[in-house]
Amino acid sequence: MEITTVAGILIGVLSLVLAFVLDGGNILALLKPTAAMIVFGGTIGATIISFSLNEVMIVPKLFKIILFQKLPDEIALIEQLVSLADKVRREGLLYLENELPNVDDSFMRKGIQLVVDGTDPELVRQIMETEMYAVQERHHVGASIFEAAGGFAPTMGIIGTVMGLVHVLSNLESPEELGPSIALAFIATLYGVGSANILWIPISGKLKNLSKKEAMLREMMLEGIMSIQAGYNPVLIRERLTAFLKPKGGAAAQEVGEEE
Repeated sequence: MEITTVAGILIGVLSLVLAFVLDGGNILALLKPTAAMIVFGGTIGATIISFSLNEVMIVPKLFKIILFQKLPDEIALIEQLVSLADKVRREGLLYLENELPNVDDSFMRKGIQLVVDGTDPELVRQIMETEMYAVQERHHVGASIFEAAGGFAPTMGIIGTVMGLVHVLSNLESPEELGPSIALAFIATLYGVGSANILWIPISGKLKNLSKKEAMLREMMLEGIMSIQAGYNPVLIRERLTAFLKPKGGAAAQEVGEEE
């Protein structure tokens, strides 16, 4: 499980609730089902309107991605590609066919299969880049769903507050109930702003971050596969792929190469 997602949500929610309680508030005052119904129901409804059914249906999968997706390790990926390049230089491209069952990533496996099938290098690149573009577009839609929810939630909170204040103003004959009723009305705003900034917008940011990292890894895979097909020296391939990494990662990869 991706612990940072769960930890971030828990820290955000608990910090707000704890601060409220320490300031003398009653935690039960924050639990208002009608306000939650207005904010979360309205947010979900408005978000569904903004996207097609097929796009909305991927939301459960997106939650699974942010909680459980684990991207390949960059250093291990470089070592795998360099090892394949070394063996291909000695045994030929058909050696890759024996290694296909050991390749876990579907994108990398597809690229290697194209090379094994003798596909023209330029066509291999076009096919793989097209798949990368399609995946990035799907990722963009997923992040946009939560980003849209983050925009609707505060507005739904204001709508809930206005509805609550209308109810308050219609019962001015009971002054003793005005305080609790006004507090109840503003709970909707709290739900709207809180959910937008602790749930929807951060989840959108998480998906965008994962998408960028996955795109970088796939570019690395593509360059490695193309270099292997071209018959480049494994040392040169290592240098080429290490350039994709941040300085720290690049240094680590270089150290691994020197130890070998």
